Amino acid sequence: MEDLHIVNIASATIRQIVSLSTRLEEILGEKYVHLEMGNPGLPPNRVGIEAEREALARGVAGVYPNIAGIPEIKKAGSDFLKAFLDIDIPGRCIVPTVGSMQATFTLFLLMGQRLKGRDTILFLDPGFPAQHNQVKLLGLNQESIDIHDCRGEALEAELDAMLSKGNISAIIYSNPNNPAWTNLTDTEYRALARMAEKHDIIIIEDLAYLGMDFRKRFGVPYQEPFVPTVAKYTDRCIMLVSSSKIFSYAGQRIAMVCMTPAVADRRYPELESFYEMPTFADAYIYGVLYCASSGTAHSAQFAFASMLEAAVAGKLDFVTDCSEYGRRAALAKKIFLRHGFHIVYDKDGGADGADISDGFFFTVGYGDMRGDELQADLLRYGISTISLPSTGSRQQGLRVCVSMLSDPKLFDMLDERLAAFDRSMKSHSDKQAEPCLS
Repeated sequence: MEDLHIVNIASATIRQIVSLSTRLEEILGEKYVHLEMGNPGLPPNRVGIEAEREALARGVAGVYPNIAGIPEIKKAGSDFLKAFLDIDIPGRCIVPTVGSMQATFTLFLLMGQRLKGRDTILFLDPGFPAQHNQVKLLGLNQESIDIHDCRGEALEAELDAMLSKGNISAIIYSNPNNPAWTNLTDTEYRALARMAEKHDIIIIEDLAYLGMDFRKRFGVPYQEPFVPTVAKYTDRCIMLVSSSKIFSYAGQRIAMVCMTPAVADRRYPELESFYEMPTFADAYIYGVLYCASSGTAHSAQFAFASMLEAAVAGKLDFVTDCSEYGRRAALAKKIFLRHGFHIVYDKDGGADGADISDGFFFTVGYGDMRGDELQADLLRYGISTISLPSTGSRQQGLRVCVSMLSDPKLFDMLDERLAAFDRSMKSHSDKQAEPCLS
């Protein structure tokens, strides 16, 4: 770890853990089971590839892209949101970004500027570790609610108490949740909406895994059930829709920021004086995004637009395509549970809620072991994960990502190594596992 400059494994970034496990593979000559990085484990969508190829052949690479987005992606994005979420967002309020990472980074900046004294971002944790780091990098403050023990009606009271302090500008969460894979309930959406209205908060809803609650048949355009969103209950929100997971198009770094007109058109004296631009959308597009990247790649915009159009037309069933992750998660969960592990975030809506669905992520713990201890021990067994504390969670355990479990042999390897770990732990009272890799 010294060579990689990892001071504390519990706070190491995902990419650092990937580098560490890759280095260990080289040193030991043994393949690791990689459960740490959410890299898409399915082929990129062909619709996007063909659209991008055609766009490049037309010469778009020689022209700067429109900062606000090409007309095709704005219309396709608006149609997509109507078809699958049943919400109305006009194309003028949809802006492409270089993945959702750029979206959150640039939005956090504006959130810290929009109202005097509102310099804090509230996370519904656990969450994506990089977003916590983005807030830190921007010099903003952050607070957190761990939803593990704060579900259902209890969430509203907790939100009201925290927001009443007057320092919080925005709330961010993912749904389904990265890494817990919990899904917010209708009660929780309504609570978030009421609190946003009461305290003048903007909700940033990260829909990286849109429609991937496989317990319901999402993904049929213009038919119920529609993908849940807080936008059904409040217009004080911004939705982030990315190509990375739902279309397996992560390499081209393309997403879209979908603002309600109420957010896009609002005037803030603080933003107007700083950017000399009248509205939130203008400050975002021409003040921040232009400086951040001078736009999103032309060809990637055409690719994303074409995939969105194909989904709306019923020619691309992205939910069924992504259901492979649910199959992998179900198998991996059984293996972990068979060898003494437990699911940390196991219910939606509280203790009496439904079991979480099977999807891209889940969380596990082992006895009362700390997350960093468990993470380090499993590395000795050729299994690479990230700790729950690194996601903002107050619970102990690990995030498990199943996207890289593409080879059936990896499940056998996982089974063998977890079995060896469990045997060693049960035979050593000091809970120091004997490594199975040397």
